[in-house]
Amino acid sequence: MEHLLYVPLDTAALAMGADAVADAFRAEAARRGLDLRIVRNGSRGLHWLEPLVEIATPAGRVAYGPVTPQDVPSILDAAGKDDATHPLCQGLTEDIPFLKKQERLTFARVGLTDPLSLSDYEAHGGFAGLSKALDMTPEAIVDAITESGLRGRGGAAFPTGVKWRTVLQTQAAQKYIVCNADEGDSGTFSDRMLMEGDPCALIEGMIIAGLAVGATHGYLYVRSEYPQAERVLAGALDAAREAGWLGDDIRRSGRAFDIELRRGAGAYICGEETSLLESLEGRRGLVRAKPPLPAVRGLFGCPTVINNVISLATVPFILAQGAQAYRNFGMGRSRGTLPFQLAGNIRCGGLVEKAFGLTLRELLFDFGGGSASGRPLRAIQVGGPLGAYLPESQWGTPMDYEAFLEISAMLGHGGVVAFDDTVDMASMAEYAMEFCAIESCGKCTPCRIGSVRGTEIIHAIREGRDRENRTELLQDLCDTMMAGSLCALGGMTPYPVLSALRHFPEDFGLSQAAVSQTV
Repeated sequence: MEHLLYVPLDTAALAMGADAVADAFRAEAARRGLDLRIVRNGSRGLHWLEPLVEIATPAGRVAYGPVTPQDVPSILDAAGKDDATHPLCQGLTEDIPFLKKQERLTFARVGLTDPLSLSDYEAHGGFAGLSKALDMTPEAIVDAITESGLRGRGGAAFPTGVKWRTVLQTQAAQKYIVCNADEGDSGTFSDRMLMEGDPCALIEGMIIAGLAVGATHGYLYVRSEYPQAERVLAGALDAAREAGWLGDDIRRSGRAFDIELRRGAGAYICGEETSLLESLEGRRGLVRAKPPLPAVRGLFGCPTVINNVISLATVPFILAQGAQAYRNFGMGRSRGTLPFQLAGNIRCGGLVEKAFGLTLRELLFDFGGGSASGRPLRAIQVGGPLGAYLPESQWGTPMDYEAFLEISAMLGHGGVVAFDDTVDMASMAEYAMEFCAIESCGKCTPCRIGSVRGTEIIHAIREGRDRENRTELLQDLCDTMMAGSLCALGGMTPYPVLSALRHFPEDFGLSQAAVSQTV
């Protein structure tokens, strides 16, 4: 009898020794004469349990983790006896509370399927959305995306349907779809998990986008730090091409679309859409002034849809299940779900896909389990290195784009980084300015010069040199950066700086009263 085992090929699992675990299972199965088939699936997103190994049983998959090669013999013994008392046994995977409480739409297949098997993908609903799109007009596809309420998941939250309609209505001989997979924010990994765990969903979403706007060619721009994602994507693209889902005649429909995989060169600024276009065109990644918008004049001067990985990978669900099925999730103008990523000083780090509307506190404690150190949590940065630091008094805020704007914060790409009560927030503020100085493309003065001067000012404040006057100067500098920078790097670096100053003035050697007068 064949035994079926799942060992993730996800980067996080590989970093924790998943390949060695898979090899150990093969060797032990051979020694015992077991007929064992190992599927290298994506990660379930329970990162504190990686490598998470799953064994198929009549009742469902049973999870074990975190597994080392030394655990393999005892796990096979326990699985053979249907013994759930093994210390690493987590029970049925689907019943693990961290997973059971989620609402996985975009990540529905991640961890379930073999990422490189098209038959597995189709058996779990893959290409259903594209099959429908092939029978729809471009206008109808754009209408569906608009009605769903999908907004850009890369951070800007711009309505996807509006962007697509602009490209559709712009006349041009050539149009492009560009996937921004340059996921560079600290504490974020949802793009990587999707590309490694369900690459065909991204490919399908890009094809549908091409059909919607009249584009025949796409570029998938992956950051250089994601070699495993690049390998998986390359394999999935080859498989899709061979099966007729990509090429000059998609499934004999008379429609054409193909995708080219490109590797970035490690610049954070190339996550900004116009810098990414410059890089794709073979130039240094510099921010372009707008207008014209990329939707009108983008890659090689042609109308271009630029969307994030999660935005595009969500499109197949909307086409397959209908706009209303997606819109039923969420709150206010924030419709659908967002894959939140828990990182930093958190006991149960990983990916949580939930509908907009749960609070930050629920994420931190119901899913994250509090701090990894056991000490009280003090500050949470949401939205990457440009996100605000939130004190405990704001953890009851719903995870919603507009609700976060009201507290001078942003959801961004959904990254959540936790800090306990040992953190020095003045140090974190200085690091935010230093990060901007290092990563600035240098094109605009507020970002290029402002970030350097900001680092110097905060350093002086931390050393106790003329703190109150320098705090006022820092506020003026931040105002200039927010109003005058060409892109969000310079424009949003003040968010972590001012939030740290506003909520944690004691770390700067300042009183709340002194800060309230200037910030």
